[in-house]
Amino acid sequence: MTIDLDAYFRRIGVSKPQSPTLGALNAIQLAHPQAITFENINPFLGWPVKLDLASVEEKLVHSGRGGYCFEQNLLLAAVLRALGFSVRQLAARVLWRRTDDAITPRSHMLLLVNVGSEKYISDVGFGGMTLTAPLRFETRIEQATPHEPFRLIEAEGYFVLQAKVRGEWLPVYRFDLQEQYLADYEVSNWYLSNFPGSHFVTGLIVARPAPGRRYALSNNEFAVHYMGGKTERRLLTAPSELREVLTRDFLLRLPDKPELDAALQLLTARAA
Repeated sequence: MTIDLDAYFRRIGVSKPQSPTLGALNAIQLAHPQAITFENINPFLGWPVKLDLASVEEKLVHSGRGGYCFEQNLLLAAVLRALGFSVRQLAARVLWRRTDDAITPRSHMLLLVNVGSEKYISDVGFGGMTLTAPLRFETRIEQATPHEPFRLIEAEGYFVLQAKVRGEWLPVYRFDLQEQYLADYEVSNWYLSNFPGSHFVTGLIVARPAPGRRYALSNNEFAVHYMGGKTERRLLTAPSELREVLTRDFLLRLPDKPELDAALQLLTARAA
C-alpha cells in the first residue's frame, strides 16, 4: 500500500516537502519524534504489535498513538521512500546502559538514508535517546543535534552510535550495514512484545523529546531531562495523574479500554 503523506505531515506538523533534500530530512527527523511519542502500551497490555504498513499508519498517524522502534522507523521508511529518498533498513544491538562489548540481540531498527551522494543515519525510535537530527554517516566526528551531540565510531567491523551525556560519551547501539527486511523485524518484534521477560512487556516505557528537554516515563516515575543537565523527577500516585501526563506531556490519545484503566491503577498502587 502507499502511505498517506498528507495525513502524516499533518500529524507531525510540518509542510510536505516537494523533493528529497537534506533540509526535508532534517525537518522530518526533528518533528516526527516530538509529535509521535515512543511508547509500549500495546505489549504492556498484552495487545499485539502489528508491523504491516496499514496497521502502523492507522495507529501512529490516524489514532493519535505512538509506538516503539519497528513501528516508528517502518513508518519513517515508508514516508521517506514516498518522497523519493533511497532507504536501507538496518538492525542494531542495543548498548544503552551496558558496556561497549556487551552481546545483545539485534532488537533495534534504524535507517541508512541517501541524500544525493551523502549517507545519513536516521532513527526516530530509540526512546529516551531518539535522534532529533539525521547524522552524517561519517566516523569520529562530533555531530550536534537539537538535543545531545552524537558521533559514530568504527570498531571491529561494526559501527557504534554514541551520545555525549554530561560530558561523557556513552554507547547507544552497535550495527552493521546488512540490509534487513520485514521478516527480520517480525521475529524480533514478536519476542519483544510477547516474551514474559521483555522490558516492553513487564513495564510501561514512554519518551518524547521537546525543545530543550526530554520527557520520560518509566512505570509511574515521570522525569523531565533538561539539556543543561538538570533533571526533575516525581512519582505519579494516581491513575488520573498518569493519564494527565500521558495526554499532556506525551500527546497521546489513550484508548478507552478497561485493560488500560486496570494497568494504570496497578502501576500507581505500587507506589502507595
